[in-house]
Amino acid sequence: MTTTHWLFGDQLGPHFLTPGPDGPDHDSPVVMIEARSVFRRRRFHRAKAHLLLSAMRHRAAELGDRVRYVKADTYREGLREAVGSAPVTVHHPTSRAALRLVRSLDGVRVLPARGFLVAHEDFRAWADGQAGERLRQEDFYRWVRRGHDLLMNGAEPAGGRWNHDHDNRRPPPAHARTLDVPPPYRPRENDVDDEVRHDLDRWERTGEITFVGRDGPRLFPASRREARAALRRFVADRLAGFGPYEDAMLTEDPVLSHSLLSSSLNLGLLEPIECVDLAEQAWRRGDAPINSVEGFVRQIAGWREYVWQLYWHFGEDYRRHNALRHHAPLPDWFLELDADAVTARCLATVLAQVRDTGWTHHIPRLMLLGNHALQRGWDPAAVTDWFHRCFVDGYDWVMLPNVVGMSQYADGGRMTTKPYTSGGAYVNRMSDFCRPCAYRPTVRVGEDACPFTAGYWAFLHRHRSRLERNARMAQAVRGLGRLTDLDELLEQERQRGDEPP
Repeated sequence: MTTTHWLFGDQLGPHFLTPGPDGPDHDSPVVMIEARSVFRRRRFHRAKAHLLLSAMRHRAAELGDRVRYVKADTYREGLREAVGSAPVTVHHPTSRAALRLVRSLDGVRVLPARGFLVAHEDFRAWADGQAGERLRQEDFYRWVRRGHDLLMNGAEPAGGRWNHDHDNRRPPPAHARTLDVPPPYRPRENDVDDEVRHDLDRWERTGEITFVGRDGPRLFPASRREARAALRRFVADRLAGFGPYEDAMLTEDPVLSHSLLSSSLNLGLLEPIECVDLAEQAWRRGDAPINSVEGFVRQIAGWREYVWQLYWHFGEDYRRHNALRHHAPLPDWFLELDADAVTARCLATVLAQVRDTGWTHHIPRLMLLGNHALQRGWDPAAVTDWFHRCFVDGYDWVMLPNVVGMSQYADGGRMTTKPYTSGGAYVNRMSDFCRPCAYRPTVRVGEDACPFTAGYWAFLHRHRSRLERNARMAQAVRGLGRLTDLDELLEQERQRGDEPP
């Protein structure tokens, strides 16, 4: 009996159809299922829904007669319609819910995961050899570099150092409105996108499914060809300037020199090894400096791999961690991406970027959106869900460790050594947001008090007993004793509640 191979919507590259002992049969028929229930479970950003459906339909068009493309209410119904009781293979899905589903289905054989550098069993062996409960990202990153011979000169790291973060934390150039770099690759929409937009319009019009955010022209690749073009454009034109300003923020230049490849990697359109190999080749040719190349390699071979592995290693209970006991619900203005309701220029700017594109780079995510949620005490599970729904590159495996562990410190330090929170001084140093803002980054009490500065001190006060025992936070906590207006600040924050800052 013929075995059909099932492709999920984030398994769209050719490497998910490469035959072999751990892959599908040669020329096996393929099934793809567009399940509407996925969009009913969460209120996704419309640009994200558009990108996912466009990418799936582009892949189906490429596969032609080899694929059976089914539009169904659920995966289970779609698979039954496509293959009946015939045997099916599928590569290890990227979420626990999807893995439970495929394991519950008769006749489905789960193959090893693809799209990552490190196999699960290899990570488990590495983790078992580490001392202590915390698995340090830096140790993992160096292990991956050695194991895959990435940016290595023999046994030593290329450029003489493993980590070039010190050179990659510059604030934006003074008075610059944009970085002077070539623009990123942007795809052109086609008939597939027109069809997707028509279907999304119909779903919303009938009330079957609702979305959040705006669906402008598609900004991210939906095919292997587009993703490869985006990768080549980044390496040729933008990689050289990526490193120094990768943590900077500019109002009129949200993309700076970032690669914008995360959605393509997470849809499976690109393989991580091809991205880091092209970057390394650029350095060896002398086309990009080591700090920029190492920073990019770290994002993919270090952080992305680390997050993927921790998602599975920490187990299902990890999503329920709430060490700081934060239970406040997300306010409507945040849920609706209502940037116009927000006075604080930094938060309004970034929330508008998410509303309009479903994307912003890692520092606004961590130090503005996540930082504000942490300071306000919002429920980390709800914050995780929001990031999952609202970002074009957001998936359960991506957001669970990034939000629960790093952004919201809800695991109590299992993933990071301290909470990632700061006052307005950090935002002022790393961006141009504060100059025309109604609030002043140095002011913590009064009408012009910066919500991040006031929120920072209120957060430290609320968790003083825990944080004063943290070596990296103890000095900051001691600073509470020097605040003569602490009572006034706490009352101000109590009255502010969940009003837009």
